[in-house]
Amino acid sequence: MEVHFTPDIKAKLEEMARESGRPADKLVQDAVAGFVDDLAGTREMLNSRYDDIKSGNVKLIPGEEVEAYFREKGADARRSQSGS
Repeated sequence: MEVHFTPDIKAKLEEMARESGRPADKLVQDAVAGFVDDLAGTREMLNSRYDDIKSGNVKLIPGEEVEAYFREKGADARRSQSGS
């Protein structure tokens, strides 16, 4: 596999390699491995949540209720900051 980087990213990667004393290709491998692990974990969590929704194990909250809740929380915070 061949990967191409922009000059800015390549320069940053080379600098990190110099500072860490590790080869740039190893830094990239480690970064990609961490990203892939995180992505797999996120995908697993999302699939699980979808299954919970589909089975009715969780209650969905309409978007309007969520917006109203956070609008009220914001208003409360502004009131308490202003001392009212």
